[in-house]
Amino acid sequence: MDTSTIQNINIGVDTGKSQLDIYIRPLDTFFSVSNDDKGIKQAIKTINQYSPQRVVIEATGRLEMPFILACADANIPYVIANPVHVKRFAGAIGQRAKTDKLDAKLIAHYAEAIQPALTKLKPDSMRLMADLVVRRNQLLSMQTMEKNRLQIMPKQLAMTIKPILTAFKKQIEKIEKKIVDLIESCPEYQAKNVILQSIPGIGKIAAASIISNLPELGYITNKQAAALVGVAPMSRESGRYKGHRKIQGGRAQVRTVLYMAMMSAMQCNPIFKTTYQRLLAEGKPKKVAIIACVRKMVIILNSMLRDGDLWDAKTA
Repeated sequence: MDTSTIQNINIGVDTGKSQLDIYIRPLDTFFSVSNDDKGIKQAIKTINQYSPQRVVIEATGRLEMPFILACADANIPYVIANPVHVKRFAGAIGQRAKTDKLDAKLIAHYAEAIQPALTKLKPDSMRLMADLVVRRNQLLSMQTMEKNRLQIMPKQLAMTIKPILTAFKKQIEKIEKKIVDLIESCPEYQAKNVILQSIPGIGKIAAASIISNLPELGYITNKQAAALVGVAPMSRESGRYKGHRKIQGGRAQVRTVLYMAMMSAMQCNPIFKTTYQRLLAEGKPKKVAIIACVRKMVIILNSMLRDGDLWDAKTA
C-alpha cells in the first residue's frame, strides 16, 4: 500500500480479553483481530503497511502486554497511554457513547491531538519492581534485628551496631528512590500509582507492591481479588461439623503489605476506622477485624482500578 502521501498516521488500539479493536486515523480504517499470537501477528503485519507515527494502547496491566512486545520486536513506535488521560480527553470532546470501534477511534484521536511521547518500557520492569520491594523488606527485617540487638547488647558494643544501622538506612533509601523512579518512568505504573495512593493509608511502597505483585487487580471480580490476596474467609464444614471460617492461601507478600497499610489507614482514614471500631463492638477479635478491613480495602482498590477513579470517601 502506498502511504507516501499520507501524513501523521496514528493508530488507536482498544484492548479486550479476547479481541483487539484497531482504528487507523485519518484513514478511517477499522479492523479487529483476536488477542492471541495469531491475531497479534496479523495486526502487526497490517499496521506495518501504514508506517504510523505512533500506535497508542491504554494501559491495563496485562492484556496489552503481548501486543506491546510484538510492537517492540517489529520496531513499531508505540505508546502505553494512561487510561485516566484518555478518559479525560473523551470528556473534553464530549464523547459519551461507548463501543469497541468508538473506543479505538477515540484512542486514535487522542494520539493525533495530544501526540503523547513514545513509551520505552522494558519487559522486565514489573519483575524489577517486585524484586526491589522484596529486597526492601529484607533490609527492613535485618534493620529491625540490629535495632533489637542494640537494646540488649552491652554499651561497649553499640559502636559495632550503629554503623550497620546507618548502612541499612542508606540502602533502604536508595531502593525506595529506585522504586519511585521506576514508577515515574512508565505511564502504566503512573496511572495505577496515582489511583492507589489517593486512598489514605496506601503509600508508595504499598502501591509498588500491589502494582508488581497483584497486576490482576482491576480486571477481576471482588471475590477473586480477595481470594488472590488471601483475605477471603474459607468455610470449614463437614457434615455436622462447622468450624470457624479462616483465611488461607493467597499472596502473602501483598497481604502483609496491606495489613501494615491498614494499621496506618485505621488512624487516618475514617472509613476503615469506623469499620474497625464497629467490628470490635460486635465482639470480633482485633486481628479478625483488621483482616476484614483489609478485605474491604482490596475490594475498594479493585473497583477504583477497574473504573479509573480516585478515592472518594463519600462513595466508599
